Amino acid sequence: MASLLQPDRVLYLVHGEKKIRSPLSTLYFCRYCSELRSLECVSHEVDSHYCPSCLENMPSAEAKLKKNRCANCFDCPCCMHTLSTRATNIPAPLPDDPSKTAMKKAYYLACGFCRWTSRDVGMADKSVASGGWQEPDNPHTQRINKLILSTRGGQGRNWRGDRKKLLSLSVPYNGLHCVCPYSSLKEGEDQKEINIEPAQALDEVEPLPEDCYNRPINLPEVTTLRQRLLQPDFQPAGASQLHPKHKHLLIKRSLRCRKCEHNLSKPEFNPTSIKFKIQLVAVSYIPEVRIMSIPNLRFQKECQVLLTLTNPVENITHVTLVGCEEGDPEDINTTAKVMVPTKELVLAGKDAAAEYDELAEPQDFQDDPDVVAFRKSNKIGFFIKVVPQREEDGDVTVSFKIRHDFRNLAAPIRPSEEGDAPTEAIWLTHHVELSLGPIIA
Repeated sequence: MASLLQPDRVLYLVHGEKKIRSPLSTLYFCRYCSELRSLECVSHEVDSHYCPSCLENMPSAEAKLKKNRCANCFDCPCCMHTLSTRATNIPAPLPDDPSKTAMKKAYYLACGFCRWTSRDVGMADKSVASGGWQEPDNPHTQRINKLILSTRGGQGRNWRGDRKKLLSLSVPYNGLHCVCPYSSLKEGEDQKEINIEPAQALDEVEPLPEDCYNRPINLPEVTTLRQRLLQPDFQPAGASQLHPKHKHLLIKRSLRCRKCEHNLSKPEFNPTSIKFKIQLVAVSYIPEVRIMSIPNLRFQKECQVLLTLTNPVENITHVTLVGCEEGDPEDINTTAKVMVPTKELVLAGKDAAAEYDELAEPQDFQDDPDVVAFRKSNKIGFFIKVVPQREEDGDVTVSFKIRHDFRNLAAPIRPSEEGDAPTEAIWLTHHVELSLGPIIA
């Protein structure tokens, strides 16, 4: 279960714009380039914006006007959990006879985790359950907007019309996906130059209060650094100045191969759907290596490690393991010698119906018991021999190449006179690194 519980124990090398070693469960496989892809070598494109609380989706233009925040949902300023609307009854004077009172519904915001409420900062209760909550005004809003407009006007011309550069400028931020603001500029649009007056330095600084160093500190009344940075426009110093913030919008994004520009992942537009239209994850196409058992590793002593190999496709896959040659530029982390099986390993195709059938008849592959420990459905267990070469502290790392055949079902099939020609198999090679743990003295 190395790929699920300890994903960093088995790493696959990705040959992208830069070489990256990552677990197979975090990689994608481009069927058109027949290569592994990581999140660093794909283009990220925003499909839709939605609120993770109320699941309201909106187009990009509307999300930009709302500053990528939901109008109806709020985050707790203390613990950042979602606030909920609570109802209570309060006495209110009757309009006909002010001397008499009657119970009236009132609504306020409350956090179910830290018990913070909007009443703690003096926010007035509302007579309706949604919308219209009091928000503090930022005195520097006008200057901030001028700075943003001047930035767009001065640099927008350099980025218009270049789609690839705009895609490369989109970066993840705080769990969201923010797109470069220059991408909204239209071709031929005239930009107005805005002159910004620089802020003037003050000759005198406001003095500190006399009791600044002698006044006892009440920690519940002082905000933490995280609470201040989450409200950069106000940076409240006291807990009484905390106000609820509108919840950030999340996005559904598509991943596109930068080499062939085909989609590797594309979700459904509806925010309530967890399905994908396209999801080319690597574990669905590439044989997966896992660590099953590791003996006590000793310096200069040969030991036998049991690995498993799983075939994720429905057709039979032939796998060959090859050790790294001396001087291999990809083999930079190895700290032990490894002897892999020289015989070809044959993996049965994946059968979803027979995967959990204990009574299914095993297929006869005539396995060598010195190499293959067991076989079950589309998975086999095999042995490799490891000899640690470094005695100093650190995990024992071994590397080898895994070579297997792959039938590209996405490739076009040309019909022949006898019928549809079968898809030709291509051979793929991947560099795999295993971290086997420390040496036992």
